[in-house]
Amino acid sequence: MNRTVTMQQPKRAAALNIRTITMTALLSAMAYVLAFVEFPVPLSPSFAKMDLSDFPALIGAFAFGPISGLLIELVKNTLQLLTTSTGGIGEIANFLMGASYVGAAGVIYKHRKTKKTALLACVAASFVMGFAAVLTNYFILLPLFETFMPLDQLIASFGAFLPFIHTKLDIVLFNALPFNILKGLVIGGFTMLTYKRLTPVLKGR
Repeated sequence: MNRTVTMQQPKRAAALNIRTITMTALLSAMAYVLAFVEFPVPLSPSFAKMDLSDFPALIGAFAFGPISGLLIELVKNTLQLLTTSTGGIGEIANFLMGASYVGAAGVIYKHRKTKKTALLACVAASFVMGFAAVLTNYFILLPLFETFMPLDQLIASFGAFLPFIHTKLDIVLFNALPFNILKGLVIGGFTMLTYKRLTPVLKGR
């Protein structure tokens, strides 16, 4: 009896690994497709866009752990390199922000898988992504835009919506930071509403 159970355990573990890999790949494809569905950012110039491609990555992080979420972000941004218009810089920045979000949420949720912990994970991860957005926008994305638009004009484009923006630092503190926190909370809200319903499909239960 014990020998039978022992023999079944590796088979069960192998099946779980295959399912994790399969579902991670599927969620990566979903994230890649969602990256093309962009929306304008409130109180921002027309070139500032958002998408919900971090949603499948957060689902993967909750279902299979933070590594799965990070892999989904990596695959999504690697595929986007095929059609990049930023020489890969935008994809690197997007990966850093998305990875900070799903990584933080996945680590928190992994230790105690309850609805309350999931909510805490979504909120905390939103603030982590917000601060990651400050760094990536200040040091990566805004310098990238400066190659196409003078800094003064770039600041003015944001200042047209938020008159108290006068410097590059103002842009990241008063636009990138709150926007990405809000984005994280919205994606977290979708995840809270759908995750339990998706769990049987994801895990084959």
